Amino acid sequence: MAEAHQAVAFQFTVTPEGIDLQLSHQALTEIYLSGVRSWKKRIIRLKNSVITGVYPASPSSWLFVVIAILATMYTRSDPSMGLIAKIQEHLPVSQSMSTQCQAVVSAVLFSTMLWLLLIFTMRLCLKQLLSYHRWMFEQHAKMSTTTKVWVALVRIFSGRKPLLYSYQGSLPNLPVPAVKDTVKRYLESVRPLMDDTEYERMTKLASEFESSLGNRLQWYLKLKALWAANYVSDWWEEYVYLRGRSPIMVNSNYYGMDFLYVTPTPIQAARAGNSIHAFFLYRRKLNREEIKPSRIPGTVIPLCAFERMFDTCRIPGTLTDTVQHWQDSDYIVVYHRGRYFRLKVYQAGRLLSPREIEFQIQRILDDSSSPSKGEAKLGALTAGDRIPWAKARAKYFSSGVNKRSLDCIEKAAFFVTLDDDEQGMMGDDPAASLDRYAKSLLHGKCYDRWFDKSFSVVYYKNGKNGINAEHSFADAPVIAHLWEYALATDSFQLGYNTEGHCKGEVDSSLPQPQKLNWEIPPECEEQISQSLAVAQALADDVDFHVFSFRDFGKGKVKKCRASPDAFIQMVLQLAYYRVSGRTFCLTYEASMTRLFREGRTETVRSCSNESSAFVRALEDVCRRLFRAASEKHQQLYRLAMTGAGIDRHLFCLYVVSKYLGVESSFLKEVLSEPWRLSTSQTPVQQVELFDLVNHPEYMSCGGGFGPVADDGYGVSYYIVGENIINFHISCKHSCPDTDAHKFGDQIRKALNDLIQLLSPNPKEPSKPEESRPEAKKDK
Repeated sequence: MAEAHQAVAFQFTVTPEGIDLQLSHQALTEIYLSGVRSWKKRIIRLKNSVITGVYPASPSSWLFVVIAILATMYTRSDPSMGLIAKIQEHLPVSQSMSTQCQAVVSAVLFSTMLWLLLIFTMRLCLKQLLSYHRWMFEQHAKMSTTTKVWVALVRIFSGRKPLLYSYQGSLPNLPVPAVKDTVKRYLESVRPLMDDTEYERMTKLASEFESSLGNRLQWYLKLKALWAANYVSDWWEEYVYLRGRSPIMVNSNYYGMDFLYVTPTPIQAARAGNSIHAFFLYRRKLNREEIKPSRIPGTVIPLCAFERMFDTCRIPGTLTDTVQHWQDSDYIVVYHRGRYFRLKVYQAGRLLSPREIEFQIQRILDDSSSPSKGEAKLGALTAGDRIPWAKARAKYFSSGVNKRSLDCIEKAAFFVTLDDDEQGMMGDDPAASLDRYAKSLLHGKCYDRWFDKSFSVVYYKNGKNGINAEHSFADAPVIAHLWEYALATDSFQLGYNTEGHCKGEVDSSLPQPQKLNWEIPPECEEQISQSLAVAQALADDVDFHVFSFRDFGKGKVKKCRASPDAFIQMVLQLAYYRVSGRTFCLTYEASMTRLFREGRTETVRSCSNESSAFVRALEDVCRRLFRAASEKHQQLYRLAMTGAGIDRHLFCLYVVSKYLGVESSFLKEVLSEPWRLSTSQTPVQQVELFDLVNHPEYMSCGGGFGPVADDGYGVSYYIVGENIINFHISCKHSCPDTDAHKFGDQIRKALNDLIQLLSPNPKEPSKPEESRPEAKKDK
């Protein structure tokens, strides 16, 4: 109970001589410094709110406007055209205020109103400018005069040194596409998947929907678009993520990997010390809004969505889950060998140094205590079905010691697992070791992660690490931004000493990490076992294959005058066509809609008439068809990014139909179609943090996700530098028609086939072994 005593600021006892009061100066100092830290953060947030609220102007511009108005008044001119005099007439009469003073007050009031009007006008102009998307549809390196003028105007109206959320109020709302356009694009997207009879039937269904129910549903959507900042995002989060009752492990959560070829230190506690410190440095920058607003490379378009990254947890419910976000927590929760520990990362108001965090992590690793009854596999509740977890949470974790411990986990900044396994590219079979690494990050042992937390960081025994993220609160680029910062800060800024430990000194008086206590009844243990059985069956069914393709990368693809993303999507179409026995499937590619306020994602239907025609004609070496397929894919991607996609509009129309209690055969059939090929690109967002030319070994392998359909594939690809493409492929063992490794082989073959097709002088791709940093593989 030492931790409990340390938490008491004072103690008193009643004696015959009176009350004996004993104050703990250390505890009172801690309370005082925590309060100071809290107030500092409030002041910073208030200041940032003011700066963001007046953006693209600055608070100091108010003084400039006031001085300018006063200066013109003293030159006996009236810039207000009589408004200052009108304001002066309505000022309350005061004996102590002279006429001249009243004139100055009136001028200040007028200046303030003028300043606010200018801010409103500038924000309105910026919002209109950011609604222009024609630049996306222009040929590469051939910018029109209109777009050049637009770029100049955006830069003028964007102001200087924007904070992270400065652009939020100026981002345009997501537009609602016309029903006619959405139906037309939908029919075009499914044409290569249907025979003539089936397509004719679907065309008839679509026509009936468009001419009748579609217009009625569209009216409600337009009404919502006028009222809400984004007509999709809240319903998408609610119905696609939070109302899902199946396990979020594998089905929803995704992961990110460590550096592929190097491990900065083999010491588990040291790696945790540096990167945990880096996470909190990032959170500090996030709270101060010092992170630059994300922008599309080469343009000035802002992208913002970082609010719920830390101190966030998904809370299970019987009907729907909720996402709960708290104020900044000063601790993390660490899992090791079946036990949960509360580890404070702030001491006396300051963030612990990496060496001090390593010291505390090592204390946990050295702790020989046993898990309490039922504690070891408690995390399986978050890995199984949601309804049993919601009922168990309400029944066994709503009061007493269990509630206090569960609150501690859910309110933590993030979750940490100290894993006893070794992972990474290692051993005599590095390919198989990467596959095991991916599966470990995706689901672990099904009880040693807290899958409800916004993200959980895993540290392996050999110093490797990785991240597992919950999907409902944000999409992968948000977590990827954090992960890039943590990896770069860990290795290139904080570093390690010659022995592999974190740099710095240790305050040995740091309190021990606090072990959480639980009282798990037998009935709850039974539910834990049932959830674990469900999760384990799901995890065992996942077939994973991860590989790094190094024969060529985006550099060579761009020399062939092709979009790297479109090139890879054509590769995936060709690979699927070959591995599936000459068939095509509905293909999902995630595209961002963060050009709009509260934007998340849209679907690019990569399988098109053009792509299927190209794949069928590949044996005839038809470059023209590839160009047409590639251009069609880029067009679909641009439409998705600019709010003219298909699937989110159809999804929202379906939600409205459910609210109205009407059935649509067309919408029901559309939304029941399986995505047998679900793909996503993980972009490198902070290229300035990594020097891949001189240090190519310091590259992450990217991340991946589980298959969306039971009989399909999930493919994530990560384009690194100019010469590397990493692939993460998932499917299910239970489906006899899918095999991750066979699909990976077909992807490699398709990559080489397409690059030979497009190259002016087709040659067998070279494999320069000497350029590969494989000598630095983890052992």
